[in-house]
Amino acid sequence: MTKPASPRRRNSYAAATLTGLLVVTGGVGASAAGSEVSANPPAQAGPDSTVSWAERTLRDMTLEQKVGQLFVADVWGQAPNEKHAGNQEKYGVDTPSDVVRKYQPGGVIYFNHGGTDNIERPKQVAKLSNGLQRAALATDSGVPLIVSVDQEGGRVTRVGEPATEQPSPMALGAGRDTEAAKATAAVTGSELRAMGINQDFAPVADVNSNPANPIIGSRSFSADPQLASDFVSAQVHGYQDSGSDTATVSSSAKHFPGHGDAATDSHTSLPTIDRTEQEWREIDLPPFKAAVDAGIDSIMTAHIRVPSLDPSGEPATLSKPIMTGLLREELGYDGVVVTDSLQMQGVREMHPDSEIPVLALEAGVDQMLMPPDLDVAVNGVLDAVNNGRITEERIDKSVLRILELKAERGIPEAPMVNVGAVDKKVGTPANRETVQAATDKAPTLLRNDDEVLPLTGQGKTLVTGWNNLDYPGYPARPVESLASKLGDSATALPTGAEPDEATIRRAVNAAGDADTVVVLTNGLSGDAAQRDLLHELLATDANVVAVSVQEPYDPGYVDVPTWLATYDWRDVSMTSLAQVLLGQQAPQGKLPVTIPAGDDPDTTRYPFGHGLTW
Repeated sequence: MTKPASPRRRNSYAAATLTGLLVVTGGVGASAAGSEVSANPPAQAGPDSTVSWAERTLRDMTLEQKVGQLFVADVWGQAPNEKHAGNQEKYGVDTPSDVVRKYQPGGVIYFNHGGTDNIERPKQVAKLSNGLQRAALATDSGVPLIVSVDQEGGRVTRVGEPATEQPSPMALGAGRDTEAAKATAAVTGSELRAMGINQDFAPVADVNSNPANPIIGSRSFSADPQLASDFVSAQVHGYQDSGSDTATVSSSAKHFPGHGDAATDSHTSLPTIDRTEQEWREIDLPPFKAAVDAGIDSIMTAHIRVPSLDPSGEPATLSKPIMTGLLREELGYDGVVVTDSLQMQGVREMHPDSEIPVLALEAGVDQMLMPPDLDVAVNGVLDAVNNGRITEERIDKSVLRILELKAERGIPEAPMVNVGAVDKKVGTPANRETVQAATDKAPTLLRNDDEVLPLTGQGKTLVTGWNNLDYPGYPARPVESLASKLGDSATALPTGAEPDEATIRRAVNAAGDADTVVVLTNGLSGDAAQRDLLHELLATDANVVAVSVQEPYDPGYVDVPTWLATYDWRDVSMTSLAQVLLGQQAPQGKLPVTIPAGDDPDTTRYPFGHGLTW
């Protein structure tokens, strides 16, 4: 049954007449404080002025400018005028600003060192954002950018220290505190906005119902639809509604219609989800409905095939029955729909790159993220309009939604940020305290058969196991981090992923001098060497404490008398883990998923909701 559209809320600052854009005096950061000032503060106007700005702007745009608004570009480099080979290779221009000037895109997206190398320090990001906004404002259309990032928390964290790092969504789900999740989203939103980033592609609304899912896992709040829905709703409000108006960011629920049951990675293939429609309605749909009900600004598509929802075989991103029939008409969603990256193989298996944006628009999508060739994508849409396949009115509908999103978040009114204030707003003690308090609820004690925990008075401790210095964009060093927090009696011996025989032998020898060995694990299902390490350490005289530091499914693969799960390996999670190990606080986490036996997925090893304490 078709449901009425949910009204899109408007923030108070977006109700101003947008006649006076901020101007920068002397360039980005030119003043002593690096501040930007408003040359012509906007006058107050009636409640329909947001739409009036969007409609007025749309009316003055050429077709080419409108089509530009449909795309979000990835740009290379850490400064707006930095020459980078990546820009030349993809766009035929030198700098990020050149990309904005050439294509007049609706937005840009930032990645850290694992991608386009946009992110080094918060103040640097703010200067980059200001420079790109200046380039956009100087174009003929003069429309400011949506500046986006994937800042989900946990392993998908683009802006790291000294910004306040967040635990994974699943860690928050284990803590069962939706108010804490809302508060952490508000922290992320305020810090991103201070850096000139006005859209976060979060929260993840996927229900991770498949323990073998290779791409979602701890990025999901839970395998339970209701629990996931509660946390998605809380974080949408945290991103978009909390704090002062200028501290909020646009959020985006992903990946519709639900990536949680995928058995393959849509970055490299097109997964097929074999749920029935009824199963989809019961499991995958609820968190997206919760996001719509909460007033989400945008929803990101999934490059997955769901035959029960669309038997055509098209990926959901390009499916009219899914994007229009279900999302637009049934859920009544009239906000921005944005694709996942168009560089992913999941959306490129069936069609040429010139056809994909056209099919996405025909399906009901508004904005295309990171096409592999922006010239090809733009010309594909222009050709479709010029030959009558897509009307300009259809383009206008999507562009209007994009412009309304920008106005709703106050981007035209305040496209620039105060560079001098960044250090006072990002990574503050208060923000860190808020996030640490939320993370402290996450560590989940699954077994403590021999009552090894807490470790008070237990003598020497060896911390060993998984580290990954090659983790995309961020070297993972949880072994050293945890050892430093356990005190002088603890030593660190990281063995990394897939430790060889000599590395395992070094760890076993070191265990001979320890009373307790804490072994961090990550991905035991596909890493026989890590399993061997655990078995070898269990054969020593030391007490062994195993800790799954990313996906919580590792305890299903090796029988260890003492098992914990943290759902994340970042420093904030290692701090919470150390407090539990030392008995400074009791474990509070409850499993947000069911952990099956590794060799028998139909057998439950640890049930949903399980979690011990003392």
